[in-house]
Amino acid sequence: MLERLADEIPRFFSWSNMLLLGEAMAITLAMTLVGCVLGFLFAFIIAFTRQVPGILTLPFRTAAILFVEVFRRIPFLVVLFLVLFFIQAVAQGTSLFTVAVVSICIYSTAYIADIIRGGFESVARQQIEAAQAMNFSRWQILKSIIVPQSWPVVLPPAVAFMVGFIKDTSLVSQIGVFELTFRGRELNNMGFSGILVFGTIAFLYFAISYPLARWGQWLEKRLAR
Repeated sequence: MLERLADEIPRFFSWSNMLLLGEAMAITLAMTLVGCVLGFLFAFIIAFTRQVPGILTLPFRTAAILFVEVFRRIPFLVVLFLVLFFIQAVAQGTSLFTVAVVSICIYSTAYIADIIRGGFESVARQQIEAAQAMNFSRWQILKSIIVPQSWPVVLPPAVAFMVGFIKDTSLVSQIGVFELTFRGRELNNMGFSGILVFGTIAFLYFAISYPLARWGQWLEKRLAR
């Protein structure tokens, strides 16, 4: 095996293969960032909707709760295929990258919405009641009281979710997106050793996620102050 690896390493780490893997890394990172950032924005809207009282907003609160409860209990791979078949039915020709981003957005929205809800509920109820007594609007309470105090609770687990989800993006290779795992399978099918190929793929996943994890730790310490 060592002789085979010694023979394959120079050919495997050729310029063309490195460009291929570099492009796959960029696609993996782009899918995660775009999908999770959009998911964070939609999750904020859902979490806010769940906090709005009143009979008129009951259907919206119910829809928000159902969305979170349903998609938090469905595997990401199933969500991916549901989105793929739905988009193919209504908008043929949509790129697989778009399908992957939409799937990640839906999945991350459901999980991050629960994180944001927990952050909102961590704010002392007395402060909200005091603001209401001072005739603050719902938006003013959210902007001036709830959001500033919930950031330290929300951001660290949200970043941790995004970092952890980088690994799950390997599942989008099942629909043919040219990310790291897909390219690894291609190189393995070209005859390169599986240990060499997927050892390199594992290192590249680590290289993507580790800096983001360190940034999340730094952010958590900074917000704690």
